[in-house]
Amino acid sequence: MTAATESQTAAKPHLPDAQTVTAVTHWTDRLFSFRVTRPQSLRFRSGEFVMIGLLGDNGKPLLRAYSIASPAWDEELEFYSIKVPDGPLTSRLQHIKVGDEIILRPKPVGTLVHDALLPGKRIWFLSTGTGFAPFASLLREPETYAKYDQVIMMHTCREVAELEYGRQLVESLRDDPLIGEMVGDKLHYYPTTTREPFHHTGRVTDNLSSGKVFADLGLPPMNPDKDRAMVCGSLAFNVDVKTILEGFGLVEGANSDPRQFVVEKAFVGDGI
Repeated sequence: MTAATESQTAAKPHLPDAQTVTAVTHWTDRLFSFRVTRPQSLRFRSGEFVMIGLLGDNGKPLLRAYSIASPAWDEELEFYSIKVPDGPLTSRLQHIKVGDEIILRPKPVGTLVHDALLPGKRIWFLSTGTGFAPFASLLREPETYAKYDQVIMMHTCREVAELEYGRQLVESLRDDPLIGEMVGDKLHYYPTTTREPFHHTGRVTDNLSSGKVFADLGLPPMNPDKDRAMVCGSLAFNVDVKTILEGFGLVEGANSDPRQFVVEKAFVGDGI
């Protein structure tokens, strides 16, 4: 090793709980996804989140909650993130490259897990923006299709391009060697936009309240005896959807008290 190499190595401190970036994809100027190595000891349930981040200017870890977008069986971990120009974390995180390291605290938690719901016939995944991330995990989880006869993925973004991560993932499922046969015709994908023309438009809340999504998909309205739901979006979105679901007679549950729907309260918002 040369003196120059030794100097460069010394200048790059090893991060605590470090994992190495293996892939980065920039979907729009606001959205990106990335994959990192998975700690051998990490066990999680599809739909859970962990704390990830980078070192701040003061040398202390700058961490935020991120849903794991990859399923529990994946050998790597995937994350889906918004870019915030002046965000303490994403202003830096959006510039990561393959080979870089991030901090990952291997203590997964979260409410968007199958154990938090009572048995049912249909499962609704309701999300906006990067709230799609936990469902990217659950859509690739065999248990999802083993437990439900129908899986409905509703995802709303402002523009068509912002739906691309989810669209590509959903389109790949039926050809997936692990779960393709299980997915079959169980999955109903209902993407919508709010600021650009698309074949489906409108917010998740409006399409549920008006009954448009039921008419478009040929499905009956929600029934607490059969329907289960998971919700992930902004705080305002979560509150509004919760009200709508309760209007259908569904009751909110938790890991310790399984019911008809659950809401992820640790979603990473636009200020990261």
